[in-house]
Amino acid sequence: MTQPSHGVTLASIYQARARIAGQVARTPLIRSLALSQRFDAEIFLKLENHQPSGAFKLRGATNMIAALMEKHGEEHLRRGVTTASTGNHGRAVAYAAKRLGVPAVICLSKLVPDNKVRAIEALGAEARRVGRSQDEAFEEVARLVDEQGMTLIPPFDDPLIASGQGTIGLELLEDQPNLDRVFVGLSGGGLLGGIGAALKAIRPEIRVSGVSLSQGAAMWQSLEAGHPVDVEEVESLGDSLGGGIGLQNICTFELVRAVMDDHCQVSEPAIARAMVDLLEHEKMLVEGAAAVGLAAIEEHGLDVRGQKVALIVSGNGVSLETFDHARGLVNRG
Repeated sequence: MTQPSHGVTLASIYQARARIAGQVARTPLIRSLALSQRFDAEIFLKLENHQPSGAFKLRGATNMIAALMEKHGEEHLRRGVTTASTGNHGRAVAYAAKRLGVPAVICLSKLVPDNKVRAIEALGAEARRVGRSQDEAFEEVARLVDEQGMTLIPPFDDPLIASGQGTIGLELLEDQPNLDRVFVGLSGGGLLGGIGAALKAIRPEIRVSGVSLSQGAAMWQSLEAGHPVDVEEVESLGDSLGGGIGLQNICTFELVRAVMDDHCQVSEPAIARAMVDLLEHEKMLVEGAAAVGLAAIEEHGLDVRGQKVALIVSGNGVSLETFDHARGLVNRG
């Protein structure tokens, strides 16, 4: 069989699962009684907010670091690892690096909330704030790689990262083999691409639905253009879904194009409403990006009646101040 250009296969996802076993949580998939009744469907929540680092990103970061150590040995990482991040990937890299005893420098734009910066620093990594975009943060990463010999752990655009995220897809089908549809937040494409690759390889009829922010949706605008494009980043409750995909994207652009069946964008009020709903009905305090699947169904009135639907609750990186802002949006109507 010809290897796909994006490099993510069912085999690479199973390899990732073997690498990360014992280091990453196999997260619960729970049925939401309240949401199932509301939408006349079976709504399941995949709780990646239960990861030790607080978000799904730990899967990809752990897989890549472990794979590099397998290939090159521990000496390869002695000068440390680095990445650019909107917060969750940086936290994941910091967590994995701390476990392995290697230094880490996480570069973040000034749009990343303070609570996410503090979470990275609490894990012993250096959080370096640079510029007002993911691309500007990546310029500092490139300098660290070139001048200090640090090893890049990219946030999404690598087959090892996407394959790590794809292990979520394996777990979904093990827990609910007859899923009809999965809603996944779409940003750089590692999460949706990895999950979609696993699902489509095993049950190609499953519908993979991407959800982006209403503004700054870099992957979606790139797909519409037919090639990666630059998009201005904006502040959002769903800040984890911000950032560009890289004009020289090597993996996730083609991967998402291959596995995503449909897509919608969600507004800030819809994200806020979904965040509040998840707290009130499920007792979950989650970040905006973790609530976009629910936001999509609510805002667009999507018909999921009679279906088994999974929503990826991607992370818990939200401050009380941000949640209060979300609640304020809901209260103002």
